[in-house]
Amino acid sequence: MAKKKTQLKKRSPKGATANPHSPATRKSVKPIAALRRELDQLDGEILDALNRRAKIAQMIGNAKQKETQPVYDPKREAEVIQRVVQKNGGPLNDQSIRAIFREVVSGSRAVQAPTRVAYLGPEFTFSHLAALERFGESTELVPVATIGTVFEQVEQGQAEFGVVPMENSTDGRVTDTLDCFSRSSLRVCGELPLRIHHCLMGIGQQNELEIVHSKPQALSQCRNWLAKHVPSAVGRAVGSTAEAAISARANRRIAAVGSERAAVHYGLKILAHNIEDNPHNITRFAVVGVAPADRTGTDKTALMFEIPHQPGALADTMNVFKRNKLNMTWIESFPIPESRGRYLFFVEFVGHQKELRSRKAIASIEKRSVRLEILGSYAQVEPIG
Repeated sequence: MAKKKTQLKKRSPKGATANPHSPATRKSVKPIAALRRELDQLDGEILDALNRRAKIAQMIGNAKQKETQPVYDPKREAEVIQRVVQKNGGPLNDQSIRAIFREVVSGSRAVQAPTRVAYLGPEFTFSHLAALERFGESTELVPVATIGTVFEQVEQGQAEFGVVPMENSTDGRVTDTLDCFSRSSLRVCGELPLRIHHCLMGIGQQNELEIVHSKPQALSQCRNWLAKHVPSAVGRAVGSTAEAAISARANRRIAAVGSERAAVHYGLKILAHNIEDNPHNITRFAVVGVAPADRTGTDKTALMFEIPHQPGALADTMNVFKRNKLNMTWIESFPIPESRGRYLFFVEFVGHQKELRSRKAIASIEKRSVRLEILGSYAQVEPIG
């Protein structure tokens, strides 16, 4: 009896995927039209869920008004976004989930009560991007011409909050902001460390460039890159990265340094990405307001003080933080205008002003100080962007 030949099935190499054009695979894949119908149905379900969420937010807003609680609750908003990011299983990445829920939270806040936020404009500067990151598109964001005007808008009640740059990892302190704190009763109620990525943008080609426009800090942060890649172009400072983008739109021999979103908004080609000399370039923005922020458990506190101008006064004051085991995260000296030889010191440390060690340290510093003000306690935030 003849033996039947056994046909061995050809094995696919390890890790190989099925042929998408084979009959078996085609049967398992739904037609595009059917998949789109599923998407349409899901979109409707998402819309219904969002509006149900907004109705609950309205009820919370009504309860807050009765109890005279502020609508903006940065601690709660951060918890909401952090929770959904932690639950994310993909395929959307965490950055996408964060952006989506930032706008969900912003819209929910808007149905409770409108929020007005002043920032150093114009649009699509990094201050604008920081305000968008913190408050979302559903907030009324108001661009103003100077940091001082941001403070004035909040002090006069024309805006609930302001967003101002406080320090940059490359260029250090922002003098105008410190000057405003020295004169204002506003408090820091939040921080936002934003990763700063600069682009070279224009309408011409990189080898045609004769001038590069941007604000002084942006040109400084890209100094080495510009010298190497566009050595014949002259850097010229303008009032903002947005103003630089507008000038580049009018002349192919001019380029601007600014954000990618500015390039898109002003219709410019991105000639080079991430041209900052320091790849870890971060600008820390402060959210300023009238009311202090709630305690979160992972807070920092900022102080502003003046001490007597005498030997050892500063060393004795700094030793207070060591004795109370408080970790300092920032210190700046600032000359008091029109007062030769007198300085204000800005200090930030880990801890909330209501905690025992913080209270003891603040009381000790106050005894040594000519003037002391608590600028605020606020949640620690990881760099974004």
